[in-house]
Amino acid sequence: MRKMDKPLFFLGILLIIIGFVWGGISQLTNKQNISPTPTIIVSPTLTPVPTATQSAVLGEKVYEEVVVEEVVDGDTIKIAGGKTVRCIGINTPETVDPRRKVECFGKEASAKNKELAEGKKVRLEKDISEIDKFGRLLRYVYVGDIFVNDFLVRQGFAYASSYPPDIKYQEQFKKAEKEAREFKIGLWASC
Repeated sequence: MRKMDKPLFFLGILLIIIGFVWGGISQLTNKQNISPTPTIIVSPTLTPVPTATQSAVLGEKVYEEVVVEEVVDGDTIKIAGGKTVRCIGINTPETVDPRRKVECFGKEASAKNKELAEGKKVRLEKDISEIDKFGRLLRYVYVGDIFVNDFLVRQGFAYASSYPPDIKYQEQFKKAEKEAREFKIGLWASC
């Protein structure tokens, strides 16, 4: 190899390596967003976190495990201990707001959330905010391997609804809503 060719050769090798690494990162970050069904990536290791609440670390995410005592409506649950949890990043049609009439597909959204979560152990994931202006915990909710917030939007029971700074999965929810709307799923067919 000539003296001039060596730097070009090594530069080419470096660019190939960067391409592979960048491609792998892109696939990992986009994999969850393009999935046709709601999924959650779960690490095989479950490590206890030394806190007063029952928490666990899965991969790099911290979850609090709780039991759902009651489903209030399509996007709100009550957990053991009497706390109320509002699902982040979504909004379902109203069924319990005394200032509003029951909205189209509200009863179906509430029934689906009840089917998914009531009486079950769920994992709660915090984003940035702890509570909303009504004192409800703000969380992403998982039942088994179902990401409830995503599932409700993807199946047409909820709208994607952004409330900064809690926007960790907002792009995923927007894509799920677009698909539900395009295929006229759930409320997109009925309302």
